[in-house]
Amino acid sequence: MRLGIYGAAGEVTGSNYLLEHDGKKVLIDCGIFQGRDEDRKNSEPFPFDASTVDALLLTHAHLDHSGRVPLLVKRGFRGKIYATTPTLELCEILWRDSARLMKEEAEWKSRKNRRKGLPPVYPLFSEKEIERALEMFVPVSYDDVIEAVPDIKVRFRDAGHILGSAIIEIWAGKDSIKLVFSGDLGQQVTVLDRNPAVIDDADYVIIESTYGDRNHKSLDETREEFASVIAESLRDRSKVLIPTFVVDRVQRILYELNILQERGILKDNVPIYFDSPMGVKTTEIYRKYSSLLSAEIQDKLFKNQDPFAPMGLKEVTSPEESKKINDVSFAIVLAGSGMANGGRIVHHLKHNLWNPKAHVIFAGYQAAGTLGRKIIDGARFVKVAGEEVAVKSKYHTIGGFSAHADKDDLLAWASNFKTNPTFIVTHGEERSSNSLADELRKLGSQALVPQRGYEMSLDRGRSTVEKRVEVPAERPPVEVQSILKDMDLLLANINDALKEAEVAEEIGPLLMSAKLLLEIASQRVVR
Repeated sequence: MRLGIYGAAGEVTGSNYLLEHDGKKVLIDCGIFQGRDEDRKNSEPFPFDASTVDALLLTHAHLDHSGRVPLLVKRGFRGKIYATTPTLELCEILWRDSARLMKEEAEWKSRKNRRKGLPPVYPLFSEKEIERALEMFVPVSYDDVIEAVPDIKVRFRDAGHILGSAIIEIWAGKDSIKLVFSGDLGQQVTVLDRNPAVIDDADYVIIESTYGDRNHKSLDETREEFASVIAESLRDRSKVLIPTFVVDRVQRILYELNILQERGILKDNVPIYFDSPMGVKTTEIYRKYSSLLSAEIQDKLFKNQDPFAPMGLKEVTSPEESKKINDVSFAIVLAGSGMANGGRIVHHLKHNLWNPKAHVIFAGYQAAGTLGRKIIDGARFVKVAGEEVAVKSKYHTIGGFSAHADKDDLLAWASNFKTNPTFIVTHGEERSSNSLADELRKLGSQALVPQRGYEMSLDRGRSTVEKRVEVPAERPPVEVQSILKDMDLLLANINDALKEAEVAEEIGPLLMSAKLLLEIASQRVVR
């Protein structure tokens, strides 16, 4: 049995693991990279042939775990995609929004390139690949054991991270070597979601470490901190911007604003703009599957109280409505994305970061290289929507609202295992992963911190063999139509340049070579 670690190693994005056993290949998560070098990482070839993968298991819908699935389909994947029903519904919303944003960005970059005489830019995937992926969905229930592929059984358990999130147990082979993928784990004391499922046996545990080196504040401390920040922000009677992840985080913030109104800290007449069409859709899914949420949320719903609708809430859908918020001087604005690396929050930051009275509240993890991370790291100037903007607004970080387990939560969950498994620590920046691995070793467990590209041979009773593999030499599928479009643009540029005689003389031999290659291609088409 072999396990390839192809993402979320030394970083918290791009989750991607390939399990190979007896000729079968099962992929666990296929997430998008965010932050540093994201364009390069996302577009490079997968370190495996997508067409040979038999099945894909998704721990949850967040894009850093699911965002490259349509690209996987584009590159040849034709297997089944297993996940909980809420995860599949959330994936469709997130993927369609992602495709729209990528298309808009590609068109914008192509316009810039055209003026420079450069080839156009194309998005990673389109609606066509999303439609194909949707046809491969297979919904699963928590706690049922299913056979994903012959001789490999899996079970999804509640991870308590976001709606539909799962820990995945996998049994492979006649010896039933057992692997457990934590996915992203929720906290032990939760508000929206249920507690992570207790699992006590495994040979290998692939465990996340986003907050593996630190603890969140307690729930009471976090709520008091949030109340204090909101009160301070409102005293300045300016904009309060909250970058929000549209799955889980925005629902949590809406609920906490509800609580502040109940306490009288937030007046009912303060306008709250929910500037996220996708966030509105995901909140409806939270209401739809409320039975999977915490008892606290279900109690509110049972009393006919909407936990996700504070007084003064205005849902914003159209771009025109979003732009009108710029004319409002005093309001709370919730908008995606949570790391401020895209979405409508970018435009609100552009119009408010320079204002010393404005406040920005970060209520989630900010990955290295993202706009959010640059702001909290103290950058005095940042580039926002192509424009350099001075950072003069006040900013605050509220870590306790995170849907991620902290260090003590992770150790508490890991301590449930009675079989002394080997822990493979991933999904964390280097310091966080190493810190959690050290803590696990202090508890007497074996813990490894792989790098991206590591492949491991997994055998019960033996040490894990590690080796670093390079991205394979296989080439991504050739986008013929894209190449032809590029050639049209290049030929137009060359034609304009041929007005100068010396240019014609210089490139003549190159054009003859190109002509020969095109003749060969044409002959193959005729065949």
